[in-house]
Amino acid sequence: MHQRNSVTELAEQLRRDLDRYSPGGKLPSSRELVERFHVSPVTVARALAQLAAEGLVVTRPGAGAFRARPRTTETPVGDTSWQEVALSADGAAELVPRTVDASGVTVSLAAPPPGVLEFNGGYLHPSLQPERAMAAALARAGRRPGAWGRPPLEGLPELREWFAREIGGAVTAAEVLIAAGGQPALATALRALAPPGEPVLVESPTYPGMLACARAAGLRPVPVPVDPDGVRPELLADAFRASGARVFVCQPLFQNPTGAVLAPGRRAEVLRIAREAGAFVVEDDFVRRLVHADAGPLPRPLAADDPDGVVVHVGSLTKATSPSFRVCALAARGPVLERLRAIQVVDSFFVPRPLQEAALELVGSPAWPRHLRALSAELKARREAMTTALALHLPELALPHVPSGGYHLWLRLPDGTEESALTAAGLRAGVALTPGRPYFSAEPPAAHLRLSFAAVAGTGELTEGVRRLRAACDEVFQSLRGAPKAVRPVPR
Repeated sequence: MHQRNSVTELAEQLRRDLDRYSPGGKLPSSRELVERFHVSPVTVARALAQLAAEGLVVTRPGAGAFRARPRTTETPVGDTSWQEVALSADGAAELVPRTVDASGVTVSLAAPPPGVLEFNGGYLHPSLQPERAMAAALARAGRRPGAWGRPPLEGLPELREWFAREIGGAVTAAEVLIAAGGQPALATALRALAPPGEPVLVESPTYPGMLACARAAGLRPVPVPVDPDGVRPELLADAFRASGARVFVCQPLFQNPTGAVLAPGRRAEVLRIAREAGAFVVEDDFVRRLVHADAGPLPRPLAADDPDGVVVHVGSLTKATSPSFRVCALAARGPVLERLRAIQVVDSFFVPRPLQEAALELVGSPAWPRHLRALSAELKARREAMTTALALHLPELALPHVPSGGYHLWLRLPDGTEESALTAAGLRAGVALTPGRPYFSAEPPAAHLRLSFAAVAGTGELTEGVRRLRAACDEVFQSLRGAPKAVRPVPR
């Protein structure tokens, strides 16, 4: 069993057993717990630490763990109703209110209930993460001279150089800043490039986290439709003219959620249109390292073919490693680089040096290319397993494009389907789903569903998850037809 699951299960067992002990009573020793539950000392220590963080247990070095005594005084309940007036008054003067709906982001971050398969995840399952390589890299990084000192504000020179080589073209280390993940880098870019109240062009559909970033900065997202070849240049030009926008945010490679790749004939056209509009292109190159084994050669980042500083490039290591390995490149050319640097310094000072050192150790080790090759093969196998299961069990769900990179599929639901009803039915059937509505900045043309194939343990869970999705669809589609609701039993 995976250690992470062992910790959760042991903590739950100890939580149930606490009533056996009086407040202040001593729990069994760590050695006893290791023998009773057949787990490692590390698992016991982490489970007790979890209960201590919940206030249920008190640990005393050298003495052991004890059931916590109940609090004798109640904390007074405050009155925060005044904030409704303060926040509303603040928004009244804003051209674009900064009230943010984060549900489209949290749906891919929150862990599903026990027993529910995670088709809504936005990161790799632990079995796909290079955990040993990351642990070894972090251990080596911690022993580097000066590893715990203050890093250069722009990031370690060697790491900036590595990212510059990865981007390619004429991009240099001097044009790269190290940021703490793609989401903060996008937020920095949007704040740097457009003042509050201004429009920003976005692909439609697009990543909900970027829409949330834009709205938090007081910007107004303006949708530009995409097709299987990426954003449509003629509509992009129309949108620039109609809106007066000076920023376009796009994902040219394995776009989220459609999986589209910007066609070769459109790449130069997009840059030309933006340059003529006097606008920047923010390139979110988020899954370049999640390419499938059958993809063939990848196009270069747009930034590699941009001598005029039109592109602000965001490229992260997070998707190919772990949600907690938040190391990212923010690259730009010209005066805008100083503005990006200033905003990042004010917001976060710098990315912790040990994490930057660990990133250098990881990408410079033989384990890194081995991990990418294994991940590429596994993602292809998982994509094929999910598409095969969908074709067999759910032919009524339209899959207009099968991507050769990334970690998800984008499906169109039958007309009239309520996404919220289907996601609720999915949870009842034991599978967590991502509705399509948050991916649109305006009214969606149809109901959609995004299914991740990277956040579950393997192809067996993918097949089982599609079977559970079939049960959820039966419930919702029968309701659409006016038939009595019936849910197929789903054995656990």
